[in-house]
Amino acid sequence: MTQVAASAGQVTAAEPSPARSIQVVMLATDLGPASAAATDHAIEITSRLEARLLVTSVVGPEGQKRDGPGRRIDQVRAGLEAGVQSIVQRARAAGTVATFLVWEGDPGEAIVNAAEAEDVDLIVVGSHGRGPVERFLLGSVSDFVVRHAGCPVLVVRTRATDR
Repeated sequence: MTQVAASAGQVTAAEPSPARSIQVVMLATDLGPASAAATDHAIEITSRLEARLLVTSVVGPEGQKRDGPGRRIDQVRAGLEAGVQSIVQRARAAGTVATFLVWEGDPGEAIVNAAEAEDVDLIVVGSHGRGPVERFLLGSVSDFVVRHAGCPVLVVRTRATDR
C-alpha cells in the first residue's frame, strides 16, 4: 500500500503502478473543516487525472450525538446527503464526473468497506491534525483508513487558518 501526504496548498501524489491507473477517487468527508482541504485536493486530482470522484460520508454514532439530541437517523442522513450533493455539484462544475454515497456505521470501517465495494483506486481523507494523545484517546478515522484500506490513501491536513 502506498501512503501519500499533502499539506495545504500542495498535492503530493504517488506514481500509480503501471498495472492499475487511478480511475476512481473516493473523497471521504464528514463535511467539517478538516474535510475542506481534502475536498479541494480530491476535485483537483480527479480533474487532472480525468478520474471519477466518489464523495462518501458516513452516518456514525458520533454524528448523531453531535447533531443534537432527538435527531432521527433519517434527518442526519438527509443533512449529509445535501452536503455531499453540494460537493458533487462543485466537482461537476470543474468538469469531473462525480457521484456520492452515504453509509451508516463506524466511519473508518465504513470508508474502507465502501472503497472496496466500489473498487476505488485512491482515497482522499482530511485530518484534524490531532496530536498522539488525542489520537489515542479519541481515535482517528484517517489513521484507521491508512492502516486498513486496500488502496493508496492521501491524507490532507487541515489548513492552519481552519484550525
